[in-house]
Amino acid sequence: MEKRRKPSPPGFSRIPQSPPPVYTGFLFLLLLAVFAGGCAAPAEPIERKQLVPEAVTDLSASQTGNDVTLTFTLPKKTVENRPLKQAVEIEIYRDFVASAAAGAPSASAQTAPANPTLLLTIPSSAAQKYETQGEFRFSDSLKDQDFTHHAGAEALYIVRTRASKKGASPNSNPASLRIYPAPDPIADVKTEVTHSAVVLTWTAPQKTIAGPAPEISGYNIYRAELETAVSSPAGPAGAAQNPLAKSPPAKIGESDSTTFSDRQAQFDTTYIYSVRSVARYPGEALESADSNFATVTPKDIFPPAAPQGLVVLYVPAAGGTAAHIELSWAVNPETDIAGYNVYRTEQEGVAGTRLNSSLLLTPAFRDMNVAPGRRYFYTTTAVDRSGNEGPASAAASGGVPAEGPSAP
Repeated sequence: MEKRRKPSPPGFSRIPQSPPPVYTGFLFLLLLAVFAGGCAAPAEPIERKQLVPEAVTDLSASQTGNDVTLTFTLPKKTVENRPLKQAVEIEIYRDFVASAAAGAPSASAQTAPANPTLLLTIPSSAAQKYETQGEFRFSDSLKDQDFTHHAGAEALYIVRTRASKKGASPNSNPASLRIYPAPDPIADVKTEVTHSAVVLTWTAPQKTIAGPAPEISGYNIYRAELETAVSSPAGPAGAAQNPLAKSPPAKIGESDSTTFSDRQAQFDTTYIYSVRSVARYPGEALESADSNFATVTPKDIFPPAAPQGLVVLYVPAAGGTAAHIELSWAVNPETDIAGYNVYRTEQEGVAGTRLNSSLLLTPAFRDMNVAPGRRYFYTTTAVDRSGNEGPASAAASGGVPAEGPSAP
């Protein structure tokens, strides 16, 4: 007999019965499979954005000798104005372009080639070697063919940096300059120490890397002070700065001939000198590379001059003071005089014996140890602060009379 369900009372919904546990588990697995299948469906890969450094904007170029020195600041941000925390690789490009007329502004400095020529790549691991106090410096050493194949041309440089293989920065500002072969470095700078100066001499250069030397308009002289004395009087042409130098060589003067006197040098101080020639080109003055480094420690081995105007005066006894001889002479003109010595002899033309036990600080002396009736010959010398004693003055004579107060 069929059993009928009773209808639910009005206002109430029928509560469904829970499905069997087996059915619930099956439904869960089915939903999980559908979800997993959706995740496994192929989709477009997410591309990782490349870091692109901002462009270098302060590239500059200058020539000294046959080297073109590039200076610029490495980028600190990306093109999206985000901090660039990693080291960058540096790419340096160089092309030769037609030069503007001498004295005219360089038109090529405003534009860069569409496909610049890569000169050199500096890996990020080596970039720090070229950076000093936040400035990146790189020297491009020009070869003879750069001048012979591109006579009168301009070298145009641009720089790119990259933080990844595909993330090259935009071009830097172009930097261009007219290039000329510099005179060969001077190789024979010599020094001579005199009482008043260190005198430099050298030979004018005769050629360049590409041919005869142009007109030499003058020479620039550079000097650095060293920490300690260096035994070698000169180094090879083009040698690096001596590591003992307190600071890089500074320009101290100019010369229009192949000699120069450094009158500011001090005794007992070690100096290193270098000379650079200046070549005259149309609208340009090009300085050569450093000469050989000439090192010298001036020593004061120069005695002062003989004192002048020696006067010998007999002074009679008075007021308890015995008769004696007083000497006086002119002050020496040297600025490093430490004092004077006085010598006496009874034989004319003989050097005699020194009378003072210590240096006389003033040009005067009183000889109380004289005997009546004898004639004495006096000389005086000057001594400088280095202990150099100069030649004797002209002799002057005098004495105490044997009888009476009359002068000799």
